Amino acid sequence: MNLKVRLSVMSFLEFAVWGAYLTCMGNYLGVAGLGDKISWFYAIQGIVSIFMPTLMGIVADKYIQPQRLLGLCHLIAGAFMICCWWMGEQAGFGNELADKSLFIAFYTLSVAFYMPTIALTNTTAFTILKNNGMDTVRDFPPIRVLGTVGFIATMWFVNCAYIDDGGFGLTIGDSPHKFQYTYLQFLVSGILSLVLFAYCFTLPECKLDKKEGKVSLAETLGLNAFKLFKRRQMALFFIFSALLGMCLQVTNGFAGPFLTSFNASPDPAINDSFAADNATLLTSISQISEALCILMIPFFLKRFGIKVVMLMSMFAWVFRFGFFGIGHPTIPGVTFFILSCIVYGVAFDFFNVSGGIFVDQECDSSVKASAQGLFMMMTNGVGATIGTLAAGEIINTFCHWSDGYLVGIQDDGWQTCWFIFAAFALAVGVSFALLFKPEKKKV
Repeated sequence: MNLKVRLSVMSFLEFAVWGAYLTCMGNYLGVAGLGDKISWFYAIQGIVSIFMPTLMGIVADKYIQPQRLLGLCHLIAGAFMICCWWMGEQAGFGNELADKSLFIAFYTLSVAFYMPTIALTNTTAFTILKNNGMDTVRDFPPIRVLGTVGFIATMWFVNCAYIDDGGFGLTIGDSPHKFQYTYLQFLVSGILSLVLFAYCFTLPECKLDKKEGKVSLAETLGLNAFKLFKRRQMALFFIFSALLGMCLQVTNGFAGPFLTSFNASPDPAINDSFAADNATLLTSISQISEALCILMIPFFLKRFGIKVVMLMSMFAWVFRFGFFGIGHPTIPGVTFFILSCIVYGVAFDFFNVSGGIFVDQECDSSVKASAQGLFMMMTNGVGATIGTLAAGEIINTFCHWSDGYLVGIQDDGWQTCWFIFAAFALAVGVSFALLFKPEKKKV
């Protein structure tokens, strides 16, 4: 099989695991009696990302080849995700979990080993491409785009799949037994993790970079990646990565409950709308846009450089939140929801994917996995944790749970939240434009 195809399959499975639950988990948590903890479930991903990607990056640089470590992490993550499904199965459809603390523990252990795999996937792809004389800026984005396709595929599946007394089926209508509302989304994720575990051991070797001579303690522990903070350009890059990372999980955590909340409206035109009944399917437009935008990254990076590309991402987040604020599930308001999903491709890709390429090109080969872990720590760790918890507090201030729906305390409750998030993204973008001054070279 062609090498790039093999890496594309790896990328597809990597993000299919995440897509099965990331954008619809909030719907199930509300049913399971954990609706007021949604922000914490997304914050847990951030908390473990503060240290786990860096630790696994150290292991991948020094002790275990990254593609093998990637597989082992998925084995553990998948096993604990299946435990989450099992607990939901024991409770049954539409019922609260009997032991919420144990469920949270299983979920935490699963994401603790999943989150490092995002950086490990990058490291594996970059290493194999370089070992075979390929250009990462040109050849990596088409591989990464298959990850987004995988994310979309499982989003669509859990949105349409349902199981009840009549058996398994697919529908775009409303059903309380849809996977997107139930614990079955965790089963899909867990099974895919186990498949990727097996697949990783078929990938080419990524031999470790053994350093000759005396090695310092910092190098032994893989901490020398933190020396990147000594360079003003890289320090600012990582700081703004954390600030922009505060936006990353907000819509993943709350777009689903927000769109589904329109089902609580007494107006049939609203509560029977496509947007209210198919939140996961609608938000998958975001990932379709992401897939297309990834393919544009090589051109934009070479033509404009990392600063302009990052600025495009930051201002795209302003529109991402703003369009949610002014949108409505009926025509013509639903157009703004669609526009929000379209700009998400620029908001996410021009930051995450371009940032990963930038870090790869700015660091020494001996710390590449550690540096990717550091980037992951600042974005999905420090940034996402602070941002998700702050967003949760804002949303809990202006919204509340009622009959299984997260609705605004007043009519403009949700709108106020989205406008607050948009204002933050705008402030970050303006600050970045003024402070970040990269070297005069194109990536």
